[in-house]
Amino acid sequence: MQSIDLLIRPRWLVPVAPAGVALHDHAVAVDRGRILAVLPGAEALQRYRPKVERVLDKHILIPGLVNLHTHAAMNLLRGLADDLPLMEWLQNHIWPAEARYVSARFVLDGTRLACAEMLRGGITCFNDMYFFPKAAARAALDAGMRAAIGLIALDFPSAYAADADDYLAKGLDVRDELCDNPLISFCLAPHAPYTVSDRCFSRILTLAEQIDLPIHLHLHETVHEIDGSARNFGVRPIERLRRLGLLSPGLLAVHAVHVNAEEIGLLAEHGCSVAHCPSSNLKLASGIAPVAGMLERNINVGLGTDGAASNNRLDLFQEMRLAALLAKGQSGRAEAVDAHRALHMATLAGARALGLDATTGSIEAGKSADLCALCFDDIALTPCYDPVSHLVYAAGRENVSDVWVAGEIRVENNKLCENGASELIKLAVLWQNKICPRNI
Repeated sequence: MQSIDLLIRPRWLVPVAPAGVALHDHAVAVDRGRILAVLPGAEALQRYRPKVERVLDKHILIPGLVNLHTHAAMNLLRGLADDLPLMEWLQNHIWPAEARYVSARFVLDGTRLACAEMLRGGITCFNDMYFFPKAAARAALDAGMRAAIGLIALDFPSAYAADADDYLAKGLDVRDELCDNPLISFCLAPHAPYTVSDRCFSRILTLAEQIDLPIHLHLHETVHEIDGSARNFGVRPIERLRRLGLLSPGLLAVHAVHVNAEEIGLLAEHGCSVAHCPSSNLKLASGIAPVAGMLERNINVGLGTDGAASNNRLDLFQEMRLAALLAKGQSGRAEAVDAHRALHMATLAGARALGLDATTGSIEAGKSADLCALCFDDIALTPCYDPVSHLVYAAGRENVSDVWVAGEIRVENNKLCENGASELIKLAVLWQNKICPRNI
């Protein structure tokens, strides 16, 4: 028998690849942080001698979830200015608060808080876009999470950088320092077409080609954004990016709410990915992205929460359910996004958009053991005819029992393994007292 680190034996196992499969009485063998095999449970017991065996006979095991778009540190601004249109929310509330309070310490504390929330909800990887990316990376590493760190760039000064060149120089320094860490990857992250000049976009394109990084930006989020582009550049934002040469398989378009058939065709033709953030889009009244139409054109669509300031949860189970329901309602087709597709969007599609699909996003031999187990021993989940249907339409992050990242247990029996929750709550309250003491 082969000695291994970990053997997990759930009641159901949904590998995501191959698609549409739910296995019963199977096991996952893990050693040195990687998946050795997915095989029938009886065969696993004959082949392997694990140091740790987890029998999860009331559970479903899925890949760890991939949060394809968030601003993790904004957990410290959760609920600060709710129920406002996007530009009013940004210009009159969020940007002034950021100008006054955002620092490396703010980002470290806010991202630590976000990592704890995400891990507790089964998220093992997140794609971040915010200031002070080194602090965000440090928080992710402290939590033992996988993170794609956005090297943010825009043409306006902040506490982090003076101008576009300064943003990029500082971001590249962070990448050079951390690029060998297996849990950290990077994206170039120009904020949005309305905050980034053609010159900056051209520099980002050159860098993306030179160092092979994805480009992650907000795109076609609101009608206001599109109207402004038409006034200032004479074309809609996607056409502007096409002319600049940025449409490519490395482009991750966040939101893509207001896209017409021709623009969906352009995204498909150039192999772009989309980060669909349904809760944030609805809460800011931005609209409903035509996801069914994107999927019909084989666009790779993943799921993001956006930041907790505009959602207000970093909860991909909520996003899965909402994405499936919105696609059905908008398209008039109940099969537009089924449960298996919704899970794929929250896992392998997100990993693929980040260039991490050889590492995470599915339960396959050779991949990192980024895994999430949910306990279905719950009155709200009984009876269970289809475990994947339950996963998307009935279960929630409260049902997450265990989470592993690269084979290391991060949540066990419903509790974070690093017992720092009380410290994080105290930190959050301290920041609340600074930012808005009148609300205490």
